[in-house]
Amino acid sequence: EIFGMTLTIQYFIKIRFEYPKQNRDRCREDDEYWNSSKFKAFTFDDDDDEFSRLKESKRAMNSILVVDDDDDDDEEEDGVERVSWSGEPVGSISWSVKETASSIRSGSERSFPKIDTTPSLSKQGSGYSLSSLFKGDLYDLSPEETVRRMQKGRAFSLEKFRSLQDKLLLLDEAVAVYDGNLITAVSQILFQELMARDVALRHYVHYLKEMGEQKLLVELMKALGRTEDMALMQYKEHLNIKDEGQRRDFLKSCLGLPFSQDDATHVQDHYTLLERQIIIEADAEIFKKFPRKASILNMPIITTLYYSCFYHYGESEGTYSSPANIRKTFRISEKQYILTALGARAKLKSWFDVDSLFNTKNWLGYTKKRSPVGFHRVVDILQKNSAPVNVLQEYVNLIDSPELKLSVALKYKCHDIVINTYRDLKDRQELVVYREKLERDSPEYRKIQELLNNVQIRWKN
Repeated sequence: EIFGMTLTIQYFIKIRFEYPKQNRDRCREDDEYWNSSKFKAFTFDDDDDEFSRLKESKRAMNSILVVDDDDDDDEEEDGVERVSWSGEPVGSISWSVKETASSIRSGSERSFPKIDTTPSLSKQGSGYSLSSLFKGDLYDLSPEETVRRMQKGRAFSLEKFRSLQDKLLLLDEAVAVYDGNLITAVSQILFQELMARDVALRHYVHYLKEMGEQKLLVELMKALGRTEDMALMQYKEHLNIKDEGQRRDFLKSCLGLPFSQDDATHVQDHYTLLERQIIIEADAEIFKKFPRKASILNMPIITTLYYSCFYHYGESEGTYSSPANIRKTFRISEKQYILTALGARAKLKSWFDVDSLFNTKNWLGYTKKRSPVGFHRVVDILQKNSAPVNVLQEYVNLIDSPELKLSVALKYKCHDIVINTYRDLKDRQELVVYREKLERDSPEYRKIQELLNNVQIRWKN
C-alpha cells in the first residue's frame, strides 16, 4: 500500500508542475518568434518601405558575393579542386556556361522580395531593377576582373567589350594568365566579328595565305567552323616535308580530317601511292639493266604506272608493284592503262607485249585486235618509238576510215598501204603522182607500174 501511494504522489506532482512549465516555455518561444520577425504587414501608406527593402536586398546580394569570393580564395589556398555534380571541374569554361544558363532558368524561383509595380514607384526614380541587380556589377568589371571570373568559372559578361581596343585588352589579359581555355574563348569573339564581315574575312584569309601563315590560317578556319577548308589547308602542309617517310606518316595522320567525299578519296590515294612508291624504290637491282633518269618518289600516278609497266610488267596482280595491281587500286581506266602500257612496252621494243594489249578472242575463239583508243593514235606511239615498217603497217591497216588510213600511211611512208588504197579508190592520177616520189626499180615503183598497165582495172580518171 505504501508503494502504491508513493507512485500516486509522484504522478500528481508531475502533472501539476512539469507539464504547465513546458506549455509556458513553448508559448514564450512563439511570442519571441513573432515579436522578433523581420516580416511586417503590407501597408499602402508607406511608399518608402518598398524602396528600403529593395536596397536591403541589393546589400544582401553584395554581401553574398563577397562571402562567396572569400570562400573561393580559401578553397584555392587549400589546393582542393572543386568538382560539380556533373563531374566537370568548377572553374572551367563549360561549367561557367552551364551555371549561367541554369541561373537564368532558376532566376524566377529565387525568394527575393516582390517589387510593387504600381505607379507610386517608377523605374527612373528608383534606379534599381532586377537586371541591374544581376548584371550591373558584371558589366562594370575591368578586363582583369572579367578574366579572373572566367578563370574561376563564375558568371561574367562580355557585352562591355565592343570596340577592338577592348577586345584586345581582354585577349592580352587572357594570354597573361597562360590559360588556353580563356585564350580560345576570347579569340572566339574576334572570329565571330570577322564572320559578320565577309569582305574583311576574305581579305584577312588572303593576307595569311600571302604571308605563309599556314598554322594561323588553319586555326582561323577551325574557329570559323569551315572544317573542310581547315582540312585542306592542313593537308597542304605536306609540301613542306622533305623526308618521304615523314611525309607518308603525315599523310596518314590527315586521313581522319573532315574532308569532303572527293577530297577524302584524293588524300587516301595520295597516301597509298606514296607508300607503293617507297616499296618500288627499294628494289634497286632492277634498275641496273635499264637505268632511269629520276626517282619515282612523289611522282604522279601515271608516271608510277609507266615505271611499273616498264620494270614490273610480268609480275602477278598480288604484288604491290605490278601494273594490274596499280590499275585496280587507283581505278585507272582501260583507255589510260592501254596508252601508258603501250608507251612503256614500245620503248623496250617488246612488240609481242604490244600485240597482247590489243588481242582479244571472240566467242568462236578467233583472235581479233580491238582498242579503246583509235588505232591512228596507236600508230603515232609506235612510230615515235621507232617501230619497224611491218609493225606500223599492221596497225595502219586497222584504221577504219579510208581517208584517215591514207593520211596516216602517207605520213609514215607505208608505201604498200598507200598503193593499195589508191588502187581500191581507182584513182590513176594519184597513183602516177605517188610513183614519181619513189625510187626507180624499187619494189614499190614496180608494183605501181604493174597496176597502171593492168587493163582489167577500170580507173575513174
